[in-house]
Amino acid sequence: MALAAVLWFGETMSAVPLRNNKAGVGEARTVTVLGATGSIGDSTMDLLRGARDRYRVEALTANSNVDALARLAREFGARFAAVADPARLGELKQALAGTSTECGAGESAVIEAAARPADWVMAAVSGAAGLKPALAAVDRGAAVALANKECLVCAGDFFMQRAAKAGACILPADSEHNALFQALSSGNREELVRVIITASGGPFRSWAAADIEQATLAQALKHPNWSMGQKITIDSASMMNKGLEVIEASYLFALAPDEINVLVHPQSIIHGMVEFSDRSVVAQLGAPDMRIPIAHCLGWPDRIVGPSARLDLAKIGQLTFEEPDFERFPGLQLAYDALRTGRGATTVFNAANEVAVAAFIAGQIRFGAIARLVEATINDWIRTGNLALLTSADDAIAVDHGARKRATSLLPQIALKAS
Repeated sequence: MALAAVLWFGETMSAVPLRNNKAGVGEARTVTVLGATGSIGDSTMDLLRGARDRYRVEALTANSNVDALARLAREFGARFAAVADPARLGELKQALAGTSTECGAGESAVIEAAARPADWVMAAVSGAAGLKPALAAVDRGAAVALANKECLVCAGDFFMQRAAKAGACILPADSEHNALFQALSSGNREELVRVIITASGGPFRSWAAADIEQATLAQALKHPNWSMGQKITIDSASMMNKGLEVIEASYLFALAPDEINVLVHPQSIIHGMVEFSDRSVVAQLGAPDMRIPIAHCLGWPDRIVGPSARLDLAKIGQLTFEEPDFERFPGLQLAYDALRTGRGATTVFNAANEVAVAAFIAGQIRFGAIARLVEATINDWIRTGNLALLTSADDAIAVDHGARKRATSLLPQIALKAS
């Protein structure tokens, strides 16, 4: 069975068919975009804008940006629009007055958007808040393009089990995981040796450890290749983001930690590679543009015409590679350790990192203290006997909240050590 048609669970392969993948003649595929006003949402809406005859928008959601959400709902004739902030319902209704778009607000409304009958759902709500809406789409057997890391990092085991049970199709929207998804179609599970996730190395790839420790916010936000949101850009600078991707890949493709390698590739042209038993290595290449993996998800199993620039390898000239430095970027090692520990440790890793990044942005800790806070939180969580199997979204959210509180309580001593 070709790998592109399956996702793996434990030692068996389970087919995950795409429901309603092929629209009938003259019939458009219905889509919902959760997090339509964020960076992933912007890229998704741009693709939909270029293929209006193929797609019809069922629902759109945003966290609090009512104006942008209303503009998109009007432009695409969305049947339903929801804002996560319950206090903004009146504004949304006013902004959509005179249209046929239904409105909602609060967590329940975002979940309702995901539960509405769309064939394809982009799950791009950031943070733990994206877990329940993504599950609502999964539980009705939709094709879910997953751009929310927390669904897998915080609740990977049961999230993928729920997807298999419901017959949902999980399509990786991150560039690295989408690259692996495409490359995996070249072989079978028993032929796989390892997958390789590439990393740009971020703005501090060649910096000395002492300089990384003292890096400023402005320096951390100068990513050499990608244009992304503030949080993910800082995570790229610390390589925490690559650690999160290792965890995601493990749950998404049911891979052991030792089957997942990271390779620093400064040009960000090769996004992922798969090595098979015959020593063939299959790679996916493309310009650093999120519209490429999103377009693959949107059209899968077919391909649509995308607006991204053509790849000109002659102009690029050369592609280079380096081993990751776990000492200068300890967050990557912490991710592997959390993955091997299991029982909620990856949830703690993610939560503590979010607290640490927020503290760095607020000027409360140095850049180098981000990894130290994450490590201290995980160690404290394990030492106090909190590790446990997560069997529901509520379990994952409870661990997430608890870990955030623990990280916040440890923040003063981490900041003091760094002063």
